[in-house]
Amino acid sequence: MEQPLAPFSVCNLAAVNLAEMADRETKTVNFEKLKETVRTGVRMQDNVIDATPYFLEENKKQALGERRVGLGVMGLADLLIYCEKEYGSPEGNELVDQVFETIATTAYKASVELAKEKGSFPFLEGETEEETNRLRRAFIETGYMKKMPEDVREAILETGIRNSHLLTVAPTGSTGTMVGVSTGLEPYFSFTYYRSGRLGKFIEVKADIVKEYLDRHPDADPNHLPEWFVTAMSLSPEAHADVQCVIQRWIDSSISKTVNAPRGYTVEQVEKVYERLYKGGAKGGTVYVDGSRDSQVLTLKAEENSFDEQEETKAKEHENHVVLVDTIQEIRSTNVTIGSEVGNTCPVCRKGTVEEMGGCNTCTNCGAQLKCGL
Repeated sequence: MEQPLAPFSVCNLAAVNLAEMADRETKTVNFEKLKETVRTGVRMQDNVIDATPYFLEENKKQALGERRVGLGVMGLADLLIYCEKEYGSPEGNELVDQVFETIATTAYKASVELAKEKGSFPFLEGETEEETNRLRRAFIETGYMKKMPEDVREAILETGIRNSHLLTVAPTGSTGTMVGVSTGLEPYFSFTYYRSGRLGKFIEVKADIVKEYLDRHPDADPNHLPEWFVTAMSLSPEAHADVQCVIQRWIDSSISKTVNAPRGYTVEQVEKVYERLYKGGAKGGTVYVDGSRDSQVLTLKAEENSFDEQEETKAKEHENHVVLVDTIQEIRSTNVTIGSEVGNTCPVCRKGTVEEMGGCNTCTNCGAQLKCGL
């Protein structure tokens, strides 16, 4: 992910499952539950800093000096669906803003309370009282901190704060998939995908949140879900960018977000998206134009990736369906297995072999981490 760090900095990551913060009966956010979860998450991550065995002394010095943590989220798209708000809409963005303001202010208040209990992070403490006051004053005068409630800023001046950074939004690809919610702050790429199985090449699978909705609404048409079931490719690139900018207001570090653009998107159009991100206050951004690589892991069609007009026509016939790499590979009828398991050929570069390295299934050629134990 796009995370700026000082030399030898480390950052332990965690994520709040926002899907669990929704009251599914009233279609609202349980903000008290969210606050309590954030407070617990901040304390837990701060404890991890002390419990971690550091192999390099430089890492230990930096980690204990700044006490940086990165509390993020998963399941944002699920939360919006449960609240019947469209991802990327003005109403959806208003709720997103409220959610992340709550996360940010709660996290900072929790860190201030931890500082009263255990002391401020050492890099904020000078050798004299005058120097300490100067450092704390500089800390609360940053652009980000000026958005914080005045009582938080005043408390930092008085007692300091436990952690130099508190928030970041990582992709949570493995953990989000494991618990069955949307990953990071992304919308679902698709609500339907195909999986290879013993009963046939193509078994249609619905996302958990869709199955839940259909169970609660047996008369609903699974092919025509309500408008708040939004997918990544149904959103305009501008809507993707705007959601990222809304969230960035309340994140003191970086966030991982992909702006999905349709095939044929021009260089000039991509440039305008980056300008929109910059003007909106994003610290970074990723624009992915569908079909811009010779192969891709997620696709909206069951055929092999190809960019001619005939294939584009077929793509429309399979709109809102995603095929796993393993399924695409079976269609090719070759002896090469492309996937994320040890011994497979890397699905990213198609050249390296997947091997277990440091707890992650990693490509020996391009270094892509395809599957991790966490």
